Amino acid sequence: MENKKSKFSVVMHKILKVILKSLRSAYNTAKPSLIAIGIGLFIGLIIMLIFDARDAFPALITLLLGGFNGGIKGIGDTLYMAAPIILTGLAVAFAFKTGLFNIGASGQMMIGAYVAIHVGVKWGFLGGFHWIVALLLGMLAGAIWGLIPGLLKALSNVNEVVSSIMMNYIAGHIIILLIRNNVFNVNYSRSLNIMRSAQLPMLTSIFPGSTANIGIILVVLIVIATHYVIHKTTLGFQLRASGFSVAGSKYAGMNTKANIITAMTISGMFAGMAGAVALLVVGKNIGTSFEIFPQGFDGISVSLLGLGEPIGALFAGLFLANIRMGGYYMQLYSFVPQIIDMIIAVIIYVTAISVALQAILKVYGEQISAWWKNRKVKGVDK
Repeated sequence: MENKKSKFSVVMHKILKVILKSLRSAYNTAKPSLIAIGIGLFIGLIIMLIFDARDAFPALITLLLGGFNGGIKGIGDTLYMAAPIILTGLAVAFAFKTGLFNIGASGQMMIGAYVAIHVGVKWGFLGGFHWIVALLLGMLAGAIWGLIPGLLKALSNVNEVVSSIMMNYIAGHIIILLIRNNVFNVNYSRSLNIMRSAQLPMLTSIFPGSTANIGIILVVLIVIATHYVIHKTTLGFQLRASGFSVAGSKYAGMNTKANIITAMTISGMFAGMAGAVALLVVGKNIGTSFEIFPQGFDGISVSLLGLGEPIGALFAGLFLANIRMGGYYMQLYSFVPQIIDMIIAVIIYVTAISVALQAILKVYGEQISAWWKNRKVKGVDK
């Protein structure tokens, strides 16, 4: 009996050791983002103290609680908001792996959203497959929209930043034209509501009264699959190699042009899925005035904060959605939700220089530690 207990304790000790090692590794990896978040929140607090010192700390707590302020419904709404943000972050991060900067996630998301709505309004004959087809065709539309700047980059070396941002404006004007000609609601100057059969299955049984749907579950599965592809497959290795060194990849015999096209197409597919997930809910519409979807630019923030990794994009997207939801609840105090944009901007700037910040903190940390030890030694000598 004692022998069994000792074996059990040994096994538990090993498991605990592995868990602690994994947590330490995850912390070291996430440290730049955690530093950036801490500095961003600190500066946000200073701004709030300047404008209203009395409500600053309660408002900061409300901001951090985010969707939890609204209970189960608030959490569900946060998860609904997070799904497209995570996907656009994943889109940008995937392109980063090939050394590309996909700033066209907004346009790809808009095209995916329109196609999903068009199918949702017009294709009721699909029955039980309605929402599945709407989602898949939205992803396909985003992939095609991402393919275009990928082809321009691979075949003519057109800068993908310029071409993809131009595609955003083209997408914005095209969907206005398409909505007015195909799915226009005259009374409200926006797209018609999709049919109930096209709506993504809702999670109202878990989050009553919220807009949460299975989109967040699909997103988590997509993130895990993407992480596996990038880090465990030949395609992922080639994409990362191309991102690290195009010349070296060519020398190794890799088809860097194909990698560029593949990366931008898959990136566009993720953004197109973001548009479909966001709009395949009854009552969610696209207006007929020109507007760039802001979630596409949130994707850049999410990708940077997530350090260009799929798993990082998942947690960064959840964090961003949570504090955006917290921004709405902050209006209970004397603050406007736009303060969130200031905090996010600071976080992104700090993330961009986080490596340098870590080096500075390490140097000065060692100097402070040495000074403190010397002070202690001198105190003992006296």
